[in-house]
Amino acid sequence: MSRLRFTKMQGAGNDYIYVNLSQEELSKSPAELAQMLCDRHFGIGGDGLVLIDKGQGTDLTMRMFNADGSEAEMCGNAIRCVAFYGLINGLTDKKSVSVHTKAGVKQIEILEVNPARIRVNMGVPDLRPAFLPARVEGERVLDQEFDFGGTKIRGSLVSMGNPHLVTFVDNLDTLDIETLGPLIEQDPRFPNRINIEFVQVFSPERARQRTWERGSGETLACGTGASAVLVAGALTGRLGRKAHITLLGGELTLEWEGEGKPLFMTGGAVKVFDGELDY
Repeated sequence: MSRLRFTKMQGAGNDYIYVNLSQEELSKSPAELAQMLCDRHFGIGGDGLVLIDKGQGTDLTMRMFNADGSEAEMCGNAIRCVAFYGLINGLTDKKSVSVHTKAGVKQIEILEVNPARIRVNMGVPDLRPAFLPARVEGERVLDQEFDFGGTKIRGSLVSMGNPHLVTFVDNLDTLDIETLGPLIEQDPRFPNRINIEFVQVFSPERARQRTWERGSGETLACGTGASAVLVAGALTGRLGRKAHITLLGGELTLEWEGEGKPLFMTGGAVKVFDGELDY
């Protein structure tokens, strides 16, 4: 039997299990561990597993696994928690932190500590369908009609290092996300599957979002998804260059100067508890 020390953290309700690889050895594969630990009935419960280690030319490095064991490129809510974890656990003494991810190196600024308020440079959005990847025609897809098994929606494709389809709706509360989510996620036009953001806009500065994350289902928040929402909203005239996005688990602030420029996300990070698990 092995013992694993871990920390449960959440950003806007997006909850992950964090393991410090500079102190812990894994006796199962990360994919197996993610499935076991993230089970909300028979495990700890979480949207995924995040492995933190010392940097590779950066302050920290992170790998992220969804609840179904699949590895993802990056998570905007998780990376805020990674930077905060590094600071409060002595992995770094900096408040300006660089983190290596599968989506590249991200720069994070810890603006406040108690409570934590953290700003992330999410990088430059990419609108090329081939980069997501997505098997659709055109140099970019904005407000285009899609047919998913007879269900038609209008959507925009945005990569924030991971793939997103953003669709604007009139009423989030009447949305059948449990049906639409997996239908779109698993469509063969998206060979690596896709995350879906359903968005209701109230003004150019404010919108509400629900997210279906590939490998995890509906989650309380998605930071890369909120970033994709601002991009799609700004380019289709629905949102301004700065907006507050309300998610089921909290609020994020997004800022983007425009095409070719990086997008910035600001939000919180909360340590829920430390624990040990025999497995």
